[in-house]
Amino acid sequence: MSIVTSQPPRPRLAYHHTQGTTPTIVFLPGYASDMTGSKAVALEEWAKAQGRAYLRFDYGGCGASEGKFEDQSLADWRDDALAMIDHLDGPVVLVGSSMGGWIALLAALARPERVAALVGIAPAPDFTDWGFSQDEKMYLLQHGRLERPNPYGPAPTVYTRRFWQSGEANRLMGGTIAYDGPVRLLQGQQDPDVPWHRTCRLAELIRSPHVQTWLVKDGDHRLSREDDIALLVRAVEDVVP
Repeated sequence: MSIVTSQPPRPRLAYHHTQGTTPTIVFLPGYASDMTGSKAVALEEWAKAQGRAYLRFDYGGCGASEGKFEDQSLADWRDDALAMIDHLDGPVVLVGSSMGGWIALLAALARPERVAALVGIAPAPDFTDWGFSQDEKMYLLQHGRLERPNPYGPAPTVYTRRFWQSGEANRLMGGTIAYDGPVRLLQGQQDPDVPWHRTCRLAELIRSPHVQTWLVKDGDHRLSREDDIALLVRAVEDVVP
């Protein structure tokens, strides 16, 4: 594991970088997740076997990176992704899971000359808008902090006013998303967190003609079963130049 310094005053970021053939495949985790997830590690194993360059990392305040989780915002994590892209040489393929799909899109808009392709796994752009009830939004604005039960772990999932406001300021699905490279979107139709029709709508909004949406009828939000991982590998192979 290595450390790279993002733009001050951002925390130092922990990452694993596998050398190999470019473009470098960069994995972007979801909200409150880290680089040790099953998809990130499985994709790294595939990349090593193929001799492909690969990077997985933790956003500030997550996993092994420095910083406090509740101090972070969506824009902060976008900037962390940009710092990792700028740390690498050559083109990159961004693979974003859930919120990581939102960050991948923001990074591609900020570095269009560097991002060769995108793969989204249950991508969740704008989820601060559609993923919260009106009562939850008002609670966040009034109290600054919201806890929800976490179906994926024992500790509750925490959201902050700062994160929510940053998300609202970086919404993408109000119009055309000006990215022109190849895109593959993987989406489970049994996903309780990201409705599959939102991913179909996202595909419509991305300007590129090279967009495909792959629906998994019995797939959940994580898409981390063996067959799901195989589909993810196929999607990456499909967009690597």
